[in-house]
Amino acid sequence: MRTEIRKLLEGVQSGRVSVDEALFKLKREPFEDLGFAKIDGHRSIRQGTHEVIYGAGKTPEQIAGIVEAMRRSGQERILITRLSPEGAERLSREPAFSYRPEARLGIVGSLPAPDGIGRIVVATGGTSDIPVAEEAAVTAEFLGSHVVRLYDVGVAGLHRLLAHLEEIMEASVIIAIAGMEGALASVIGGLADCPVIAVPTSVGYGAAFGGVSALLSMLNSCASGVAVVNIDNGFGAGYLASRINHMGEKNEGGKE
Repeated sequence: MRTEIRKLLEGVQSGRVSVDEALFKLKREPFEDLGFAKIDGHRSIRQGTHEVIYGAGKTPEQIAGIVEAMRRSGQERILITRLSPEGAERLSREPAFSYRPEARLGIVGSLPAPDGIGRIVVATGGTSDIPVAEEAAVTAEFLGSHVVRLYDVGVAGLHRLLAHLEEIMEASVIIAIAGMEGALASVIGGLADCPVIAVPTSVGYGAAFGGVSALLSMLNSCASGVAVVNIDNGFGAGYLASRINHMGEKNEGGKE
């Protein structure tokens, strides 16, 4: 994925941006201090992706203030994770705002056309894992990846997963999301030839310990190529998967 600084330098090279304009953009204060938050305006220059708002623990007015500051800096698309219905109601006054209640995600702007090197498969063990899966899937879509959803394909009915072998074999990255004993990640890891990101969920009865059982199972997977994120961290999995899905484009940019 091309970073903002590469685009800026290409603008200077082509004459669309003057040297003075480029210097101003690079010298600009790297963050805006709102008192309750410091907006990282250089995140996209360093990492190629703008800052994302973590909504939990913030008041609706604080979130709205951060969104306003981001829009002032020229950010056209903004992702808000773990957004409450109250926060979504406040942001509904913003232009081009949409809320995904199942994923608890708010989006300012529209989703981009996919530009990754392939497809990300998001698979869940059960229907109860879908909220975490949707957080992962929509995050990856927000970052420009094509996502294929395979829901309720857990190991209790292995034939349901095996019916989707073509999607699994063709994926560039797979996100395996499961609670209970978390076995789905190991099964998919033994079938796929691409990176597998395992997401343990807090779904399960008492001895599941709020997702700790699935977390330990995934960490102890004997399948090669499986990495694990934190319990219920769909956003982290979607973000990482999209980065992997754009590595080919990044390598091509480095050869220019």
